[in-house]
Amino acid sequence: MSYPVDMYSRAERILERKRERAEMAADSRRDKIIKELPEIANIQSELYKVGLEISKLFLYEGAREAKVNELHDRSSALIAKRNTILVSNGYSENALEPEFECKACNDKGYIDGRRCACHVKLLKELMREEVSRFAPLDDCTFDNFDTNYYGTTPDEDGVIPKERAYKILEFSRRYAQSFSRESKNLLFLGSTGLGKTHLSLAIANVVINRGFSVCYGTSHNICEDIRAELFRRDENVTYSNAKVLSSELLIIDDLGTEINNQYNIATIYNIINTRILAKLPTIISTNYDYDELLDKYDQRITSRLSGEFTQLLLIGEDIRQEK
Repeated sequence: MSYPVDMYSRAERILERKRERAEMAADSRRDKIIKELPEIANIQSELYKVGLEISKLFLYEGAREAKVNELHDRSSALIAKRNTILVSNGYSENALEPEFECKACNDKGYIDGRRCACHVKLLKELMREEVSRFAPLDDCTFDNFDTNYYGTTPDEDGVIPKERAYKILEFSRRYAQSFSRESKNLLFLGSTGLGKTHLSLAIANVVINRGFSVCYGTSHNICEDIRAELFRRDENVTYSNAKVLSSELLIIDDLGTEINNQYNIATIYNIINTRILAKLPTIISTNYDYDELLDKYDQRITSRLSGEFTQLLLIGEDIRQEK
């Protein structure tokens, strides 16, 4: 599982600020306690001297072990005395120490070289925050995808919209719950307002919670940002070429809304083809039907959409209007 480099950097900065706040609060609290309870300062001074003596002993051989044990006993007695004073004056035994949010790693983010659970949770939160900047992620879940808005009258092919929507909902739920780099590419088809974006974001919700990186954007915005990056119009684009090509799940919404020119067609082709070769799953939604896609894009794109993507066609009337 991997995230954009800047996201790792943001997480590191957040953890660093947490540590700094905890240490500054501890310094302030320590100054207050020592001013209020001068005997604590004396004990702290004695503990420092004991620790220094123990360090010096490790430079010598001989009766070192017995002396070290004696000093450890002395240190324990001083700590017990300090704790008694603190508690009797309404403080906790650890009042002099920083109160880190994560007790497992002390807000360092790592335990024995491995990323702590708090660090993993933070990365997921940042990933969710990133996607939520451009899409109503929190509003689009599997639980609030209501198939009751779909009709029950069969279409000309005998397909009932509500039953089709339910099958696609359950497929999408299973897809998200078992998502991996080996997952299939998906192509959501159907006219406007039938829940294609909702299902794409519901998948994103679960995938993000499982620790994968997700990039979501409309085809128009993705093409515009990659063009701006290529021609150095803007170095701080949202959808960099590297981000679009390397995210563990890419969601391209509203395929077909990008400006119709050869550059954008080449960009769409490059994204789809590169991710297929890298075996990175892509989800695409479009209001176009397949015949319209054939008219708009060249065969390099449509052959990949037909051969490398599982097509999920939603049918019915615009449920946004129904709502």
